[in-house]
Amino acid sequence: MAVIVPYTYEHKRERAVDFYGLIEPMKILVATEKPFAKAAVEAIAKVVEEAGYELALLEKYTDKSQLLEAVADADALIVRSDKVTAEVIAAAPNLKIVVRAGAGYDNVDCVAATERGIVVMNTPGQNANAVAELALGLMIYMSRGTFKPGTGREISGKKLGIHGYGAIGQIVGRYGKALGMEVYALSPSITDLSIFENNGVRRVESAEELYKTCDYISLHIPATEKYKKFVDRHLLESLPKGAIVVNTARKEVVNEEDLLAVLGEREDLKYATDIAAACQAELNERFGNRVFATPKKQGAETAEANYNAAKAAASQIVDFFKTGNRKYQVNK
Repeated sequence: MAVIVPYTYEHKRERAVDFYGLIEPMKILVATEKPFAKAAVEAIAKVVEEAGYELALLEKYTDKSQLLEAVADADALIVRSDKVTAEVIAAAPNLKIVVRAGAGYDNVDCVAATERGIVVMNTPGQNANAVAELALGLMIYMSRGTFKPGTGREISGKKLGIHGYGAIGQIVGRYGKALGMEVYALSPSITDLSIFENNGVRRVESAEELYKTCDYISLHIPATEKYKKFVDRHLLESLPKGAIVVNTARKEVVNEEDLLAVLGEREDLKYATDIAAACQAELNERFGNRVFATPKKQGAETAEANYNAAKAAASQIVDFFKTGNRKYQVNK
């Protein structure tokens, strides 16, 4: 049963004036349906303690009403994949900042937050290595026939296409090169070409070029309006023979109807995802070992990523309250 409790750490309660000119200590709520690891919570507590703020935990909650009650007096909120809806924001009159411990932030209603003047941040890069390792692991797993009896293939010498060359994509590229892959990347938002050149990565100009060139496609694009259902029939049909698409981003970036159709038409293609498709049962039934979905999202599920993202979230909140730093704000 979920219970909201003050954190039992022996924390200080200095009444220092902060960035907002307030005397009472800020209350930081960590609301996690799927809790952080113990070490991660301790890292948050230490950051909050040293700042002289108050920490409360709401873990393993089973109903939205518990979250609505918990945020009522919170000044700051740390979440993982928990839904911070307009209703949650409306229930938190003191709320000034929400930090999603992770890269993606589509679980936070940024429009509602902006209307209230609430800052929304993510913690970019903290989960990057964990997700990158998973992406490469899925490539190898699918290449070796999901470890079923039979002849697989090696990824060395193959062409790797990275769709979205941010923090995760850059690590995927580095690991791909270390394994002997030829790496290509598409990321229109990156204008500094040295980011590609210094990493020995070939920059492509369009998604069409990336998909028709590469044996492996690793997806690292956000589920924004621009990218929802972006990976469609046109791109999937253009893949080389035997290509494998790995999705550790969001399920919404793939047009699932088109995926079903193209996999049915081309027996050489494979698809692996860390976010089960809405039609995953049908995919599994129709295509067997040619498709795979992790039983539950695994991208950030390492002890290191859990700790790093949790500590970063707490540190960003404290820095925001103390100095007004908005470096990682996503709802500008």
